[in-house]
Amino acid sequence: MTWLIFAFISAALLGCYDSFKKEALGSNAVIPVLFLNTLFCSLIFLPLILLSYHSHVLDGSSFVVAKAGWEGHRYIVLKSLIVLSSWLFGYFGMKYLPLTIVGPINATRPVMVLVGAMAVFGEHLNGWQWLGVALAVLSFFLLSRSGRKEGIDFRHDKWIYFVVLSALLGAVSGLYDKYLMASPADGGVGLDRMMVQSWYNIYQCGMMLAVLLLVWWPVRRRTTPFHWHWSIIFVSVFLSAADFIYFYSLSLPGAMISIVSMIRRGSVVVSFLFGAVFFHEKNLKSKMVDLALVLLGMVCLYIGSK
Repeated sequence: MTWLIFAFISAALLGCYDSFKKEALGSNAVIPVLFLNTLFCSLIFLPLILLSYHSHVLDGSSFVVAKAGWEGHRYIVLKSLIVLSSWLFGYFGMKYLPLTIVGPINATRPVMVLVGAMAVFGEHLNGWQWLGVALAVLSFFLLSRSGRKEGIDFRHDKWIYFVVLSALLGAVSGLYDKYLMASPADGGVGLDRMMVQSWYNIYQCGMMLAVLLLVWWPVRRRTTPFHWHWSIIFVSVFLSAADFIYFYSLSLPGAMISIVSMIRRGSVVVSFLFGAVFFHEKNLKSKMVDLALVLLGMVCLYIGSK
């Protein structure tokens, strides 16, 4: 069960990524921060692409990037669009909402993946899995009550909808990963994991450059200004490491996307601690109950998926 260990490592790194992202977005323009995130991620993987295509230095290692034509890259372009849309909604929501609110909402993503798998792949939920879904719904309701104490109305706050949309698109991306990584014999595309991770960052960078120049740059003097912060680099580093280990875990024999996705949402524990200790967020006791229900729901999903 080596893939399980890597899934937990990815979750810890993802929690650090969310925390540095919150720090980078504080009183900062969202679009330039997201563009720099995609740029630095691309710069991390660009040398691996060049070394893989023009030398034999990486042959036999876990870092070699496979080649493919447009028939493979078109799937990665679609993944880039899905992930970037999720990030755009998620970054704006993260900027304006407490980390201890955003984290538990994002942690319901495995439930969305499970329901999506049921709808798309014809999977059926058992009793434990339905219990996990019910606990996730209950935790969301209780989280909305906690949010009211901070003046956040879940029904009318657009940033809540942004975070929910981000989580939904993230769940779509998780299901799409399963399709991309599965072999053709299992109904998938069978793409190389390093090829997917490397190139989707490159494509995202190009897309964000267009958004930066067409949407933010013309109005930059009338919106929130951009300030450089070193946490922006750490956002890219922790995200790239978390995704690398995530894709690697999915490539191992016996890896289950539903379990890996669920474990990755355990990153909420790390981000919750950051929100409590470093950002001094409020109403932690009631939010801890909400978080406990989310984690209990994840345990139920795990039991039901065994």
